Amino acid sequence: MKIAQVVCVYPPYAGGIGTSAQKLQKILSDQHEAFVFTPTDNNRNNDNSENNIIPLKPSLRLGHGAILGSLFKKLKAFDLIYFHYPFFGTGIIIWLFKVFNPQKKLIIQYHMDVQQKNIIYKILSWPEEIIKKSLFKKADLIITASLDYIRHSKIKNIYQKYPIKFKEIPFSVDTDKFKPTTNQIIKDNIILFVGGLDKAHYFKGVDVLIHAVSLIKNNDYILKIAGTGQLATNYKQLAQELKIDNRIIFLGKLSENELIKNYQTAKVLVLPSINSNEAFGIVLIEAMACGTPVIASNLPGVRSVFEDNLSGFKVETKNIIDLKNKLEIILTDDTSIKMGQKAEQLVKEKYSDTVVSSEILTLINSL
Repeated sequence: MKIAQVVCVYPPYAGGIGTSAQKLQKILSDQHEAFVFTPTDNNRNNDNSENNIIPLKPSLRLGHGAILGSLFKKLKAFDLIYFHYPFFGTGIIIWLFKVFNPQKKLIIQYHMDVQQKNIIYKILSWPEEIIKKSLFKKADLIITASLDYIRHSKIKNIYQKYPIKFKEIPFSVDTDKFKPTTNQIIKDNIILFVGGLDKAHYFKGVDVLIHAVSLIKNNDYILKIAGTGQLATNYKQLAQELKIDNRIIFLGKLSENELIKNYQTAKVLVLPSINSNEAFGIVLIEAMACGTPVIASNLPGVRSVFEDNLSGFKVETKNIIDLKNKLEIILTDDTSIKMGQKAEQLVKEKYSDTVVSSEILTLINSL
């Protein structure tokens, strides 16, 4: 089968949507002729170091939204279109293509709702909002990492009307790479955050985390923040204002090996996201695979990734005191070790590449 993935971003840009598309490309390429269409990216320099990655120049672009006008004609050569949503602008292209080519199979992976604060973006996204219901109706399958998220999302009415179209397949992690270190049982009091620090990832709640750690009674901890973006300056300034800048290390962009090492040595990974722009949290399963428990916001989708009070703790969204209290509990050695073991076991059973790849290929081949 000839398959075309269509996605708004792709590595080296850091983010869950692009990372999941890259992982899916590896899975699909084992059995099918798979390609990825994505907007040109100056960070990638359009270097096609991966096979079958095709950058297209947008007709119009705003943030991660783009109209890939040339895509319509190119898709005619494919049997299956795998569309990563949201991708504002190009969603209209996919809808038009399905209207004129109803025999072509369409899978939509619904990653997340988008809470737009930019009024210009809201206005430009209106046409796509108009056709969204029709687009999902025309899809042959809708994949989500969490049905819990879908039931509370902006497309919950579509789910209620066409539940048979929806299939839950979680994201996965390579447990041969992401695994606990063999020589460190008791970890230092390292609190870890991993995520984008750019404006597109404003919803990650880094400021909530910084406020929470500033209230921890035991000052024997280090907060490590991995990621890059223009908001890093704001977070550094906040740390100075709270007089804990000496307890926070901004790691910047990490290689995969560096990332794994930080997961392995951290006592806890925190994902304090503030709204439904966060739908799953790949960093959660990466950390858990390394034997590190997690603390994450009680958001639909996110809360179903781990087992509360077993492999981590849920915290109420934007609740600084709740987060501070859970951090103080998990920073004790016994709690962290026991939860880390449960976390690793859960990943092997539910989120390993082997388990998830089998589910995806079975679903694709059924079409």
